[in-house]
Amino acid sequence: MEYILSPSILAADFARLGADAKEAVEGGAKWLHIDIMDGMFVPNISFGAPVMKSLRKVNDAFFDVHLMIERPERYIDDFLAAGADLICIHLEATEQAEAIAKKVHEAGKLFAIALKPATPAEAIAPYLSLCDMVLVMTVEPGFGGQKFMADMMPKVAAIKEMIRKSGKEIHIQVDGGITLENLSVATEAGANVIVAGSSVFKPGLIEQNAAAFMEAFKGL
Repeated sequence: MEYILSPSILAADFARLGADAKEAVEGGAKWLHIDIMDGMFVPNISFGAPVMKSLRKVNDAFFDVHLMIERPERYIDDFLAAGADLICIHLEATEQAEAIAKKVHEAGKLFAIALKPATPAEAIAPYLSLCDMVLVMTVEPGFGGQKFMADMMPKVAAIKEMIRKSGKEIHIQVDGGITLENLSVATEAGANVIVAGSSVFKPGLIEQNAAAFMEAFKGL
């Protein structure tokens, strides 16, 4: 599988969100990671479907939508309508994973499940056949700029092995504290979709930072 950079717009300057996202794409990022937080599932609030819909009007990148919200089944239609290409829900936040996956796939979009750090790899096993991607959080979800949790790499490796045995092509995404320095640690464990926020969205350096990740992928 190819390596994919999915810069997290949570780290962008919201006063110039459209321009920042455009710079990341110009640097080579094909995906944009869109963190939706409700102040309940995680102790922070970001933004909702209206902001995403506005961004979609000015950016045609692949929208990788990470719903860090309680009972995400309430809002799937809204985010599909706002331009999501992939919808990722947290296994810990819903009992409706199968129904959500069905709705997302019927809309012709990709479906993913995210696991918080305390959730073991084995928890994804009953749901793996539903997934186009599995997201392993490498920080506690809710805030950007946290330190990368290298102890999540055995979880990534375990899920990679489950995927190998399944025979399916399923992306593994890592999200939290990823830098050029620890990138290879994540990819060696089996991740191929890399979320980077603070490492990309630095004023005046966004395009260059995204390009640096794309260049680093070539050496992996």
